[in-house]
Amino acid sequence: MAPVKVFGPVMSTNVARVVVCLEEVGAEYEMVDIDFKVMEHKSPEHLARNPFGQIPAFQDGDLLLFESRAISKYVLRKYKTEEVDLLREGDLAEAAMVDVWTEVDAQTYNPAISPIVYECLINPMMRGIPTNDKVVAESLEKLTKVLEVYEARLAKSKYLAGDFFSFADLNHFPYTFYFMGTPHAALFDSFPHVKAWWETIMARPAVQRMAAKMVPNKA
Repeated sequence: MAPVKVFGPVMSTNVARVVVCLEEVGAEYEMVDIDFKVMEHKSPEHLARNPFGQIPAFQDGDLLLFESRAISKYVLRKYKTEEVDLLREGDLAEAAMVDVWTEVDAQTYNPAISPIVYECLINPMMRGIPTNDKVVAESLEKLTKVLEVYEARLAKSKYLAGDFFSFADLNHFPYTFYFMGTPHAALFDSFPHVKAWWETIMARPAVQRMAAKMVPNKA
């Protein structure tokens, strides 16, 4: 059976979301780079995979998918085992909680943390754009409020959806990993349950392998 293909640079947060899921389930996969400098993401070939000209795109035989969370769920369903069941779809209540906190990541956590990553890392290092301190300050205020909710939740359960690791937790990896490389990583020290939760995520072998792929000098 041919390996599935993931189109896009592994350092991209959305690409990393898919690849860390593939690492968790132990699936064979092939990375296909997309060269943004020559606008390859807007080429007819890539638009056939992702009509919005974005990354990632994903191919499994004749099946083409886009949108990282949808791709990730496909991966977790296809390769589900008793040992790796991150969607918990066999239990209605557990699956619902996974969905709830997956949505929280997408709609609340991600919009608060991602501008900090862009302003502190991506813009100055990759685009030559200086950090906008006002955007960072506003985003840190939002993130602090989000983490207050997470702290209360994680004081009651080891993971977001319950006392089991799930896709809801794994979703938080890409942006949080990069956030920890900014000058503001110490924010998590103010939230002991959140910090312990993050350290548990980072201790997973699949996550460690993924982290090494996302940092060039560790590759």
